[in-house]
Amino acid sequence: MKKHKIDLFTLFCYIITLFVLCFIGGIVCIIIFRGGYVFAEHLKDRETLFATWMSVKTALISSILCFFVAIPTGYVLTHLPVPFRGSVEAVLELTMTLPYIVIGLSLLILFSTPAGKALKSAGLPFVFHQNGIVMAQLAVNLPFAIKLAVMAFQGVNRKLEAVAGLLGASRFQQFRTIILPLCKNTLISSFILIWSRALGEFGATLMLVGVTRMKTETLPGNIYLNVSTNQIDGALASAFLLLILAAFSLFISHLVTRTDWRKQRYE
Repeated sequence: MKKHKIDLFTLFCYIITLFVLCFIGGIVCIIIFRGGYVFAEHLKDRETLFATWMSVKTALISSILCFFVAIPTGYVLTHLPVPFRGSVEAVLELTMTLPYIVIGLSLLILFSTPAGKALKSAGLPFVFHQNGIVMAQLAVNLPFAIKLAVMAFQGVNRKLEAVAGLLGASRFQQFRTIILPLCKNTLISSFILIWSRALGEFGATLMLVGVTRMKTETLPGNIYLNVSTNQIDGALASAFLLLILAAFSLFISHLVTRTDWRKQRYE
């Protein structure tokens, strides 16, 4: 094993890394020890269970919708000619840098227009409704889902698609038999990441649907309500539950990614 000489620069990098580890680790430890201590007594709380179910359900629906839209969009951006490609990509990525509360405000204005009111009259309300939670999560995570799909498709060897095309395969057949199988694990890992992000979305949701107990209350909303009423233990218990869900999704994502890496290594 090669020994590395510890010079001043290397020492500086180690110190910064140790500081980052202590800083982030301290945040995690607060949630683990303080939240874990009160988690059991709040686990059967009716409001906490409602918020957990609402978060998991809406995150799953919004993540499915995200990838239903992101996969064909990613295919267009990587495989088909697009006029003004740079401008299109800039528009799609712009909301990634916006505060989520601004996205929520835009959605609130959008669904307060006559078109939004028509949707409500047709039985599809969004403002101050649970459907709005899904819409807020979708608006926040869709640019990230598209970016992840684009990165996955860019990693596919285009020569394989070209050979399949020469053998008579249509674009859809190439997509189904070459691109999707090669990107499967990456897309699954990306889906889990988007689902985990949706669990913690709050800013856009707050603007579009508000936080009403036992109606539009997700786990982040439950934390917000508990802190606003000085129920710190309840907020910590919900934070601990979010940490467990995030850790589980991260573990599954890494497991899928590692399996894909090993498969590619031995092919």
